[in-house]
Amino acid sequence: MEVKYTRGLNEMLVNLFNHVMAVESDAVITEEYKDITNNDMHIIEAVGIGEPKNMSEIAKSLSVTVGTLTTNMNGLEKKGYIERKRSTEDKRVVYTTLTERGRKAFFHHRDFHKQMIKAAVSGLDDDEKRMLYKCLVKLDDFFTPKD
Repeated sequence: MEVKYTRGLNEMLVNLFNHVMAVESDAVITEEYKDITNNDMHIIEAVGIGEPKNMSEIAKSLSVTVGTLTTNMNGLEKKGYIERKRSTEDKRVVYTTLTERGRKAFFHHRDFHKQMIKAAVSGLDDDEKRMLYKCLVKLDDFFTPKD
């Protein structure tokens, strides 16, 4: 690959990351959710709306330690976004679910992502969408931590 493309791709990836983080923060952390951070919103997303998840599952999906996650969960619990309950079978295991307020934040965040994807693929034909997806899968593979 020519140097000009390498440099340009690097600049594009850095700019894209920074823009996504800034736009997401502006769109997601509204007046209603000013008491949490964009990072908190991603934790809410990882907890999800399905079955309760234990702290290890959530930490793994976010690529953080359980200790780091616990600190953030304490704040989200105090603010009323999550609930934590100990397992009745194994008291060492803590399950986390979203409260009604947390579910509302989850859907608010999900709607932003739906709009972002719609805008990203607007005007692309099916072949271009497949190529974009293929490129993003390769980027995701590169950035995914290897155990």
